[in-house]
Amino acid sequence: MNDMKKIKPFDAADYLDSEAVIAEYLNAALEDPNPDVFLTAISDVAKARGMSKLAKDTGLGRESLYKALSPGAKPRYDTVLKLIRGLGVDLRASPVKR
Repeated sequence: MNDMKKIKPFDAADYLDSEAVIAEYLNAALEDPNPDVFLTAISDVAKARGMSKLAKDTGLGRESLYKALSPGAKPRYDTVLKLIRGLGVDLRASPVKR
């Protein structure tokens, strides 16, 4: 008898269900010095919102989106801005707390 339950892998996109949660998630990712963490967070939000919708909202092709958000990618600044704006959030600068 196998009583082991199957555990569903964690997917952050399942929990990104409000603007406030999305903004907090992206802010937390920005705190990490590894740029892949932020790209992964953008990818999670894009998945939660729908890649097809994001492609339409940004004017980028779906293949371009997947390429820009893949681990190790180095997307251009203008691509990141299109993605952020397409997701309905803004990036803001604030003084560093020392």
